[in-house]
Amino acid sequence: MESVFDLIVVGGGAAGLSATQYGARANLKTLLVEEMAAGGQALLIDALENYPGVKGPVSGYDLAETMRAQAESFGAAFVTAGASAMSKEGDRFRLETSEGAFESSAIVLATGAKHRHVGVPGEEELAGRGVSYCATCDGPFFKGKRMLVVGGGDAACDEATFLAKLSDKIVLVHRKDRFRAQASLAERTLKHPHIEVRFNTVVKEIKGGKKVESVILSGGASGGASAKEEPFDAVFVFVGSIPQSELAAGARKDEAGYVLTDERMATSLRGLFAAGDVRAQPFRQLITAASDGAIAAHSASQYIDELRGAAYA
Repeated sequence: MESVFDLIVVGGGAAGLSATQYGARANLKTLLVEEMAAGGQALLIDALENYPGVKGPVSGYDLAETMRAQAESFGAAFVTAGASAMSKEGDRFRLETSEGAFESSAIVLATGAKHRHVGVPGEEELAGRGVSYCATCDGPFFKGKRMLVVGGGDAACDEATFLAKLSDKIVLVHRKDRFRAQASLAERTLKHPHIEVRFNTVVKEIKGGKKVESVILSGGASGGASAKEEPFDAVFVFVGSIPQSELAAGARKDEAGYVLTDERMATSLRGLFAAGDVRAQPFRQLITAASDGAIAAHSASQYIDELRGAAYA
């Protein structure tokens, strides 16, 4: 495979696939680098119902394959490789990967973020079968059901409130004695008639066969002896995310490690753009990731035109 490109996209989720398609459509020699299968977190979605224009439900895998095929049809190249380092010298970027080094004029970082896990038995085994990290995505499947929300920050309170629109059987547990969420949001959650809040409570195990059936909860942040098994149909975990932003060592980030961008998806490092869950933003969905990717690729195209002295005046 050739090693020199106009645009390199790192990460094959919705943001990366969208950026790759728009980059290739802009007649840029575009490469997408993804260490696993294209699709990212979308691959965990069994039935996607809320993607505009897509008559659902459709699997996240099928949507990702369609997006990949679209990008390929415009001439984009793909390589399966892990990216280990990125550097810039002059106006050229160099990306080190497990399949060798690649160079480009611009890079779109679309490496996403990993959900923090509670780390208890049953969580991994039942992921996608009642264990979820996205209430907007999966909450409607459990309408009227008994649901457990785990966490104490803004996301946990926000998502519990969303789920409370779908069911009056929402239990929110937090390992500490008070929320770390914003005061107004915490108060609204505590007063919600459909949400039962339990502080000083931890999850010890999630149980079930083909789907979530029950959860063992223990009173006390240390997980004392007061363990009790209770029936639940779903468990929504919101204990934070880990942005995969290590490659963007030269770009500004917020205190949580998310890459800071402007409205054009440009980072503080000229020629580096960020899209999707890796960047600081208030709402994370497939549709917003795809939008980020399109904007990032468009901005990268304009940046490359500037480098070539061909910017539209």
